[in-house]
Amino acid sequence: MNHRYRSAFRPGLLDGQVIVVTGGGSGIGRCTAHELASLGAHVVLVGRHLERLQATAAEIVGDGGQASCHSCDIRHEDAVKTLVGEIVAAQGRIHSLVNNAGGQYIAALETISAKGWQAVIDTNLTGGFLVARECYLQSMAAHGGAIVNIVADMWGSMPGMGHSGAARAGMVSFTETAALEWARSGVRVNAVAPGYIASSGMDHYPEEAGPMLREMRTTVPLGRFGNEAETSAAITFLLSPAASFISGTVLRVDGARPQVRLGWSQVAAPDEVQQRDAVKPFDGFHRYVTPKVFQ
Repeated sequence: MNHRYRSAFRPGLLDGQVIVVTGGGSGIGRCTAHELASLGAHVVLVGRHLERLQATAAEIVGDGGQASCHSCDIRHEDAVKTLVGEIVAAQGRIHSLVNNAGGQYIAALETISAKGWQAVIDTNLTGGFLVARECYLQSMAAHGGAIVNIVADMWGSMPGMGHSGAARAGMVSFTETAALEWARSGVRVNAVAPGYIASSGMDHYPEEAGPMLREMRTTVPLGRFGNEAETSAAITFLLSPAASFISGTVLRVDGARPQVRLGWSQVAAPDEVQQRDAVKPFDGFHRYVTPKVFQ
């Protein structure tokens, strides 16, 4: 294993910055935390499971980066207020936020209870709002900053995950509104929408979902799943100075999946096409592990 993150961005790009990554203990959040730390940021990992955060932090420190951990259930307003206050007290300020924490489960709309619906909305929408609001109030209103909210490919519906689709669509609207209202403080707010990404989050789906997951790549015009590093690169770009005039937008990382139309004869690119330089997978994360469903 190569022991350095192979970022597409220049070394030292984020030197001296404090960046909060929610959901930083696994999947896209873990990968993003590694990339940001490899570029010089002190990464503050936030999540409900402290042991996962500590494991990621240990990896980052072992690779020569800086990281710290805070356990928090972002669905609870008072806990979020306390969390952000502790981070600001320890680090001085928050330069950027990656609002990545989220979760959902596969279910048809008619089977979702009010409790289940609310749990997904609270995690994927309300929690992200609370963290962004407190980062703004307690640091960014005075100093500026950048926020990237992680949403999903919910364009044209999200069958089987209608609760998550509703929450993610709400987060897109929140992103656009916050970009407008907080611009006066020098804060940029954008979103990244991952499509079908081969991430560790797939390990939590039931075993019977395996055949469906393996077949999904055939509905992607580029013919494959994306990976965590390709998502992290989009997030890193939006946090970087190169995106200083980009706010209120959504950057899709989905291989053109929402453009698929019934009747179009060629959907997925052939295997040999997938290896052409412009579209072949970006192998950036040196600690990436293929989800079990694809092994």
